[in-house]
Amino acid sequence: MKLGVFTVLFAEKSFEEMLDHVKASGLDAVEIGTGGYPGNAHCKVDELLEDENKRNAYLKAVTDRGLEISAFSCHGNPLTPDTSFAEECDSVLRKTIKLAGLMGVPVVNTFSGTPGDSENAKAPNWPVAPWPPEFAETLEWQWEEKLIPYWKEIGNLAEEHNVKIGLELHAGFLVHTPYTMLKLREQTSLAIGANLDPSHLWWQGIDPVAAIKILGKENAIHHFHAKDTYIDQDNVNMYGLTDMQPYGNIQTRAWNFRSVGCGHSLQEWSNMISALRIYGYDYVVSIEHEDPIMSIDEGFQRAIDNLKAVNIKESPTDMWWA
Repeated sequence: MKLGVFTVLFAEKSFEEMLDHVKASGLDAVEIGTGGYPGNAHCKVDELLEDENKRNAYLKAVTDRGLEISAFSCHGNPLTPDTSFAEECDSVLRKTIKLAGLMGVPVVNTFSGTPGDSENAKAPNWPVAPWPPEFAETLEWQWEEKLIPYWKEIGNLAEEHNVKIGLELHAGFLVHTPYTMLKLREQTSLAIGANLDPSHLWWQGIDPVAAIKILGKENAIHHFHAKDTYIDQDNVNMYGLTDMQPYGNIQTRAWNFRSVGCGHSLQEWSNMISALRIYGYDYVVSIEHEDPIMSIDEGFQRAIDNLKAVNIKESPTDMWWA
């Protein structure tokens, strides 16, 4: 597998400065934000859609450095009752899919989205319990009236442009577990799969290796994020895993994002890398750095060093011993 990075981490650098830094760091790929929550510091979608020469120059800057674009990412909430933000997220997603198709970028990453509880809602509503019954009724309405129709349309668009959609299994959005991922995929399009990020699985109590097996058997892993999570059991006992404290409350939060190897052992990361290979994923492992107690440079380098120690880069040989 190849190693890459989600370049929102280097938003203050110019496009070519960012590419030079990634290349010098010994990585193989870049995942680039096109809008939504990640911003578009390194990819102006409208400009590239309008000008083939600019697209060619953009790709040349990447390939001349021996790099590739693993994905374009435009995480947002196209289903939110906030009409303005929903339209913004929907527009950039559709444009990003078209741009990815034109530029040969195989994956577009985003979130599934979360609607409100009715057509008159003012904010997203994320039901997490089947009782009282209005919670289950709300969830059914969200899936049948909002989530499935929207992603059927987007799935068709992705198929038209030969692009895969990587939905990040992030709590707070309707698709946040292997089950919800496969349920949506079954109801919409095989173009829709997971941008699997173990950091969001750990704090939901999901074993990432098991998730890889479940999704890998269905060929439903389209991209992979490398980010860790440290779970502080003492704080879990106080606040629970659905801790709503700000991320800045590091001492008291039940869990915090960490750089690779700082929340779980390298053995666990090795098990994930092996499971990815065994269950058919042989693409890019993309570093996402959101460690609150490390600098960008130190957290980024820690992730590189630890991933290089466990990554399986070469193709397997024949079983000469059997």
